[in-house]
Amino acid sequence: MSDMPLIRLRGVTKSFGEGEARFLALKGVDFDIAAGEFVAVMGPSGSGKSTTMNILGCLDVPSGGHFLFKGREVGDLTRDQRALLRRRYLGFVFQGYNLLARTSAVENVELPLIYRGDLREERRKLAMAALEKVGLTAWADHTPSELSGGQQQRVAIARAIVTSPELLLADEPTGNLDTERSIEIMELLAELNRTAGITVLMVTHEPEMAQYAHRIIHFRDGLVERTEQTDRHPAHDSGEKAA
Repeated sequence: MSDMPLIRLRGVTKSFGEGEARFLALKGVDFDIAAGEFVAVMGPSGSGKSTTMNILGCLDVPSGGHFLFKGREVGDLTRDQRALLRRRYLGFVFQGYNLLARTSAVENVELPLIYRGDLREERRKLAMAALEKVGLTAWADHTPSELSGGQQQRVAIARAIVTSPELLLADEPTGNLDTERSIEIMELLAELNRTAGITVLMVTHEPEMAQYAHRIIHFRDGLVERTEQTDRHPAHDSGEKAA
C-alpha cells in the first residue's frame, strides 16, 4: 500500500482581485488526507474553508503552493484534464440537493453517467444500485417534490457515488435538514466511508455533525488553525473492538 496521501496541500494560497482590491483568501494552507479518511472542515465565515473545497473539487486553482491528488500536481493540469479528474474521481454533495425538479430519483442519479457516456441499460443498473445503497430503491420513480428533504439528500448522495468516486466532497450536507434527518445523513456518509472505502471531506458549521468524522480541520483567517481527532478516529475504533 502506498504511503502517498490521496490529497496533499502545501503552502496553498488563493487571492482574488488585483491591486488595492486584492484579497488573500488562503494564506498558506498545509494538510494531507489519506485514502479512506472521513475529514470534517470547520471555521467561521470567511475562514477559507469553502475556497479550499473549491480547489479540492478542481472547480478553482490555487494562486500559489502545491495541490497534489494521488501524487499528481493538479496545478499542471489543463482545464479539460481537471474536468476529467472531477468526473473520474470526485463526487459532490451540496446543501441544496440540486436535483432536477421534474425528473425521477433514478434519472437524477443517472446524470453523471450520461456525462460519462454510459449506455442507458448500464446507467439504470448503476443508478438503481446507488439508490439501494442509500435505501431508496422503492422511491426510484418519485420526483423530488414527492420526497422529504432527507430523501432528496439521499438521492443527491446516490448521484454523487454512482460513478464510484474515490473522494466525496460534501458542502454543508445537513444544512437544510432537521436534527433527525441530519443524523440519518451523517450515519449514511459514515457507512459509505466505512463499507465502500470512499474518502469523505465535509464542510460543516455544526460541531455535532463534525463528530462523525475521524478528524476535524479548523480554519481561521485563511490558515489551518488546528486539527483534532474525534472519538470516531480509526485508532479509537480499533481500540474499542480490541477491548
